[in-house]
Amino acid sequence: MDAKRKLAGKNSAPETEGARRATGVSGAARPASGVPTDPEVPEKAQRRRFTAEYKLGIVEAAEACREPGDVSALLRREGLYSSHLSTWRQQQRAGALNGLSPRKRGRKLRRDPQAERIAHLEREIGRLREELRKAHVIIDVQKKVARLLDGVAAESAEQS
Repeated sequence: MDAKRKLAGKNSAPETEGARRATGVSGAARPASGVPTDPEVPEKAQRRRFTAEYKLGIVEAAEACREPGDVSALLRREGLYSSHLSTWRQQQRAGALNGLSPRKRGRKLRRDPQAERIAHLEREIGRLREELRKAHVIIDVQKKVARLLDGVAAESAEQS
């Protein structure tokens, strides 16, 4: 019996079971001949969209996995890739999965030119203040070195 299944090729049930399980297609939906019921292929594939709640649930379920291979089993059961999980973990750390800040598609709103100018000037003020602080430190060090050198010069003049 196993030899017949090996010879049957790609249409045999054991070899395609993983794909059916991941896509949610049951064995009853496919006729015995192995030909799909609807042979027409859609023009454009629909991209899957996941809600923030679903993503958060998957991340929490993955964090709860303790045995080796549990995360892989979770991903296979849900039909997800490991890149989904890593991206969603990054989003969770960034706070994007809290559901309060959905990602908006489309053009970004243009900032007010005055606000951009103010932000630029504030950054420049901060930079200049830091330079001024460093200059004051350098001047203080130079004053102390000058006092030390004057003291050393005075001592050597007295000894001569």
